[in-house]
Amino acid sequence: MRKRFIGTALLAVSTLLGATQTMADDYPERPVSLMVSYGAGGATDFQARLVSMMANNENYLGEPIVVINKPGAGGRVGWNWFASDAEADGYTLAAYNVPHFLAQSIEGGVRYDADSFEPIANWGADPAVVVVAADSEFNSIQELLEHAAENPGKVTVSGAGLYVGHHIAALQIQKAIGGKLAYIPTKGGGAAAMKAVIAGNVVAGINNLSDAYRAREAGNVKILAVADTQRSEQFLPDVPTLMEAGYEVDNASVNYRGFMVPADTPASVIDFLAARVPDMFSDPKVAEQMAAGGSGVQVMNREEVQAMWAARQETLNDLLANL
Repeated sequence: MRKRFIGTALLAVSTLLGATQTMADDYPERPVSLMVSYGAGGATDFQARLVSMMANNENYLGEPIVVINKPGAGGRVGWNWFASDAEADGYTLAAYNVPHFLAQSIEGGVRYDADSFEPIANWGADPAVVVVAADSEFNSIQELLEHAAENPGKVTVSGAGLYVGHHIAALQIQKAIGGKLAYIPTKGGGAAAMKAVIAGNVVAGINNLSDAYRAREAGNVKILAVADTQRSEQFLPDVPTLMEAGYEVDNASVNYRGFMVPADTPASVIDFLAARVPDMFSDPKVAEQMAAGGSGVQVMNREEVQAMWAARQETLNDLLANL
């Protein structure tokens, strides 16, 4: 009986290894889904569609990527689903946003943390910016924040959710001015947050540079400052950083975006994606379309993203403990 059991177990292991090898040889053999935790039209959705447009090329995946939106609660709805319900077979990827999902896991109340996912590659870095409507009375970041300091809790500011990059920037600004902003997380992500600014429903907004750039080009907003350690010479060379303006706000809120998979995805699939996706992100056609939309490209391979996640986790632990 014991010999029969051992033989059965070895056969099961052999079958599993064979199935894994078959998956590696055949993957991908059908379209791949990409879950985006924010609504259509926002920066993450917009960029995800651009960076994946070349997926069908045989040099990359050889199959198309189809974007699926699962917005809500600043990304929590989508990432909770991805951590607990998504199949770990390589046919359902997700767009990550850092610092968003890391900060949310530190604050708690979610079903994920950094160990729930495996990064594949990073496509860009999108700083937070402070914006006001085109007809706003405020023409500089100093005017806006001096008004906010003098009127604590009365200056309404829209953002894409709680403990996303926008919220991190707002918390840093509050600490820098020694006052309080009335931060309002919108249900529709960055697109809804920008609409609130343009419509005059809030005094100001904290949004992604890429969204704000397109809105400014359309004549809808003024961009007063960038929450980064240096100006965006590519898109906003005329806009100062908050640090330049005299406020202690660094680059902790810069939004890194890329692809990830569930933690228990087969290593063969992860290796395949890690070898192909960075090259797809670096394709000149992708860079051209990204630049046209005010979106910067910052490609990192899997190892570089793993290091970035670890560094951001440490930064956010310190930052959120002291805000």
